[in-house]
Amino acid sequence: MAASQALLRRTSLLSKPSTRQLPQFLRSNSTTTTPAHHEEHQRNHTYLKPSDYISSWVTPKTPIEAEAKLASLRREYAKKVKELRKEYWHEMELQRIEKQRKDEATREAIRVEREQRKALKAKEAEAKAKERKVAEEEFRQMLLKEREEKLENWRMKEKLRVEKMTEEKEVLHRKSSLWIDESELEKKILDAMVYAHH
Repeated sequence: MAASQALLRRTSLLSKPSTRQLPQFLRSNSTTTTPAHHEEHQRNHTYLKPSDYISSWVTPKTPIEAEAKLASLRREYAKKVKELRKEYWHEMELQRIEKQRKDEATREAIRVEREQRKALKAKEAEAKAKERKVAEEEFRQMLLKEREEKLENWRMKEKLRVEKMTEEKEVLHRKSSLWIDESELEKKILDAMVYAHH
């Protein structure tokens, strides 16, 4: 067992760096931060004010005095923790109210945007409806005009047809007034033949 402890000590000495090598070992194994960054951080860093508790303990003369002082320190600590918790809850409440306000503002912005989009769509739909109504009215007027023109054309054609028929009737009536009776037909044919020979 002693041999194994000696072996363990020897290997631990080999693996651990010596006190001379320790700063170099720590530097090589530390996080890679540049010295300039470290110096700038030290220059710009604001430290908290020293705590009242550090180095505040004065050794009391009797155990009763020590117990009373310790109880007083505990009370002060509990009071400070209570104040810190109150501040924390107050801060959390402020954050919650701020988040709620932002959420409400976002919801309101979304609602306003939605209403604007709806109003714009309604305007576009109204404009399209007006355009469609105008186009339908123009189309109806065009159809009426075409119908009127066709009706006028038909009336003119009908008038011409009636006039032609009337004219034809008159011509036929005039011709029919010149018709010859059957008794005089043979005489007229003979006179025509004689006239044609002369």
